[in-house]
Amino acid sequence: MKPLFLNPPTFEDFDGGAGARYQASREVTSFWFPGWLTYPAGMIPGARVVDAPVQRLDLDACLKIAKEFDMVVMYTSTPTLAIDVETARRVKAQNPATVTVLTGPHVSVLPEESLRFAAGAVDIVCRGEFDYSTKELCEGKPRAEVEGISFLQDGKVVHTKDRPPIADLDSLPFASQVYHRDLPIDEYVIPHFRHPYVSIYASRGCPSRCIYCLWPQTFSGRTLRKRSPQNVYEEVRWIKENLPQVKEISFDDDTFTADREHAKAIARAIKPLNVSWVINARANCDYETLKELRDAGMHHVVVGYETGNEQILKNIKKGVTKAQAIEFTRNCHKLGLTIHGAFVLGLPGETRETIKETIAYAIDLNLTSIQVSLASPYPGTEFYDMALKEGWIASDSFLDASGHQKCVINYPDLSNKEIFDAVELFYNKFYFRPRYIARSLFSMLVDSAQRKKLLKEGAQYLSYMRKRKQTCA
Repeated sequence: MKPLFLNPPTFEDFDGGAGARYQASREVTSFWFPGWLTYPAGMIPGARVVDAPVQRLDLDACLKIAKEFDMVVMYTSTPTLAIDVETARRVKAQNPATVTVLTGPHVSVLPEESLRFAAGAVDIVCRGEFDYSTKELCEGKPRAEVEGISFLQDGKVVHTKDRPPIADLDSLPFASQVYHRDLPIDEYVIPHFRHPYVSIYASRGCPSRCIYCLWPQTFSGRTLRKRSPQNVYEEVRWIKENLPQVKEISFDDDTFTADREHAKAIARAIKPLNVSWVINARANCDYETLKELRDAGMHHVVVGYETGNEQILKNIKKGVTKAQAIEFTRNCHKLGLTIHGAFVLGLPGETRETIKETIAYAIDLNLTSIQVSLASPYPGTEFYDMALKEGWIASDSFLDASGHQKCVINYPDLSNKEIFDAVELFYNKFYFRPRYIARSLFSMLVDSAQRKKLLKEGAQYLSYMRKRKQTCA
């Protein structure tokens, strides 16, 4: 079979939050590469990746493309499951012979429930990594012999043997080559990255125990699996030689610094290539490691601070203390590294006072930029089990009718509306303060490109927040 790997259309202002399938926009337009879809697409003859939000394709355009393929594979998520099932239903309606497949954390955790919910629309769900599962299906291997899938047969759900996580990541194709073949690279943008950029992985899995983080608990696992530094070097070299427009490489690993020796080995390998790169880091990485990575071309880190309250950090099993995070941030400043800080409102233990504490903490850290998310208890996470047991979940839907993330956590002494409203307060307190405004004005004065960028992003932010307030009130 010839497969189409599809990131289907969604809302114009879609912001499902962390854990949703590839976001079409947040407060400021953000397009992440659909990396997970590219690995099997690079191994199967005739495969193609389509990213509808980025390529500005509506459902009818996607259905027209789907006619040319025998299988349509979509990476879904808890917030978008209903939308993605409806897309699959339309695919089946135009050609019942098309095999429809859903992948991703939600269907990995709830395969039977997902299949019954999508009865008549979805033929197969893949549990966990689906690189080789989809490859074997396309090669004609009988479903019952393909590990890691579930399907309906005579009204009953059949679960095949679990597929072990891929140990040899070097055996996978380069995601960047599939981007180059199928996707408009220049259309992908992350506000705090240099543009254009591409994202790749140097590892899969994360050994941390955070109770809220979706992927390690449901999909990629808590065992760190690593590409060899030489293999990473080969892909970075390929990008430099074949994608000359790319100004930034983002290592999209859950935690690039989970194995510091591996991180440093990659830095040593790619340093001669003289490329600019960014990573996701934990806020306990030491100065020496950060310096070696910086000296090899890393200039920017994305860091999950989550909260400024010490007890909440313990509640969520973050494994990083506030003191460690402050020291990490000081080290980044000493090294001239810019920092994008990620925070989450509504985690267990949140109060009105801890929200104020976290906002003040973010300001004191003097970060380059921030993102603020709503705590979302996705099925399969320890946070979900806790929230279900305590009766904190106020809604089964993670999105409102216009595609904005809802706050589904409702505590006895802190309502979901208060948590939701605190996101805008957080952004306003951080960005509309004299020190940040002065820094932005200076950069706009000395750099015309930066001036255009910041003005555009400011307009997007104000427009987004206005719509968010109107539709989610």
